[in-house]
Amino acid sequence: MKSISVGTGARTEFVDITADVQAVVKELGVIDGVVTVFVPHTTAGVTINENADPDVLQDIEDILGKIVPWNGGYKHCEGNSAAHVKASMMGSSVQLLVEDGLIQRGTWQSIFFCEFDGPRNRKVWISRGNG
Repeated sequence: MKSISVGTGARTEFVDITADVQAVVKELGVIDGVVTVFVPHTTAGVTINENADPDVLQDIEDILGKIVPWNGGYKHCEGNSAAHVKASMMGSSVQLLVEDGLIQRGTWQSIFFCEFDGPRNRKVWISRGNG
């Protein structure tokens, strides 16, 4: 398993980590198989989505903000309940197929670290599967 660092500069931010994940796949020596990308934080997540049009990520951010507003009268005393809910909605891990040493993804797909309680310095863990 390897770890990468992700620094964010805003409360909500989507950071393209595709190149970093590919570099770790190479470091791990994965030729064919599966890798898992895992975010060990409760107010951040990971997703795979379009990277060709930045409006897609803006739409995701806007819709999440409408569904789970920052000031929603939550009970959690730290004041970041919205971040916890959004992280749960996105998920904490994704699995990727690897063929000939390259992560396999659709033409428009990229891997995004999803920050919901920034700015912060975060970790992402990448592990090879047994496939």
